[in-house]
Amino acid sequence: MIAGLRIDPGDTASPYEQICRQIVAGTTAGELPPGTRLPTVRALATGLGVAPGTVAKAYTRLEQAGVVQGRGRAGTFISAGSQESGALAVQAARTFAEQTRDLGLGADELLAIARAALENV
Repeated sequence: MIAGLRIDPGDTASPYEQICRQIVAGTTAGELPPGTRLPTVRALATGLGVAPGTVAKAYTRLEQAGVVQGRGRAGTFISAGSQESGALAVQAARTFAEQTRDLGLGADELLAIARAALENV
């Protein structure tokens, strides 16, 4: 299992979103360098107490974003460009936070807006 990866039942984000977010954070922080092999879908699902489909969905989204690369039976690995992608995502999030902080909306409202925007991209 990936050190520190866990599902927070109190988080408003879905479990697959939490998995995605934590893997991206790990790549950005250098904790998951390029070439790192991720656990199998089944192993991670068992470790987190979620359905295998949840982990598969997270891995698929991460692959679409270029964060991971699926290599068939060899497994799923952190992509070479993942740190750069993660850094760009962090910068975009900071820009969003800076531009919206004075709107009078709470964090939950802003996260809901961001989540809706991501789902419509």
